[in-house]
Amino acid sequence: MRIKLMSSFVLVVMFCAGCSHDGEQEAITDTVTIIAPSSIGGGWDKTARAIQDILMSNNLLDEDIQVLNKIGAGGELGWKYAKQQKGHVLAMNSSLLITNHLLGQSKLTYKDFTPIATLATEWDVVIVSKDSEIKNAKSLMENLKETPQAYKIGVSPRLGNDDQISFVLASKQAGIHPEELDFLVYENSGQVVDALLKKQIDVATMTLSEAKKYYDSEQVQMLVISSEKRLKGLPEIPTWTEEGIELVFKHWRGIMGPPNMPEKEIEFWETTLAKMVKTEEWKQTLQKYMWEDFYMNSSETSRFLDEENEKYRELMEIN
Repeated sequence: MRIKLMSSFVLVVMFCAGCSHDGEQEAITDTVTIIAPSSIGGGWDKTARAIQDILMSNNLLDEDIQVLNKIGAGGELGWKYAKQQKGHVLAMNSSLLITNHLLGQSKLTYKDFTPIATLATEWDVVIVSKDSEIKNAKSLMENLKETPQAYKIGVSPRLGNDDQISFVLASKQAGIHPEELDFLVYENSGQVVDALLKKQIDVATMTLSEAKKYYDSEQVQMLVISSEKRLKGLPEIPTWTEEGIELVFKHWRGIMGPPNMPEKEIEFWETTLAKMVKTEEWKQTLQKYMWEDFYMNSSETSRFLDEENEKYRELMEIN
């Protein structure tokens, strides 16, 4: 299988709350577990822990909440584990739930879950080590056009995620054949940066929130960001448009539940999360990680996921 062209962030909630015999929802009595199918510090983990903290600190959920990291196969192990649980389980996911299926890497599809809400988006960035000879995205693309395997490009946690897709879309515009690029896959962004600093790779693509701590500590350079315009918090980082490539690309993150979730449970989580995104703590979380609000309710999210699935299907050519 060859990926010729690929081009977000979703959060998935799986929750199995009890319902009484007369149809009224009973109180949740067990600990709620949020499964982050990634290492601590990754985007899924950051979002899961933000939800955990805000729901508890604002008394939006009476029960305890724990975050459980289930790592492997680009989210697949965590999602499979979550789907098998009988209790009150939440699981983070991203657009990899869509792209894994489209690429034939998973039997799971977004239609296996109940859409609850979409929450936030963030931008992708391209980074190099602090002492790299690559000084800007324009020269990077020019060199790759001349010699597509001139640089090793690090990505995590799997081919087909937004980080790789945004880079592929940019390279396509630059006249590069994406299937000729040399991508190396790592389990998490920390491993990608470690490989970058050890000169095992030359370039990396990841989300802004994952890259920023390494940029702030002056370990890496940010070459470009996938936003419409330069960010106020990072006015020195140019956009792809400024580098001659018309590309704006967003990660999105949302929440979904298990299949056939009762309407009462959907309403419960819709109401709870709608309150959460209005809290000052959530606004501070968005600001801290330079995420952007992208809230949609269950029905809006359902339509959005259908649209995203079709978008990714069109972006991908699979042999």
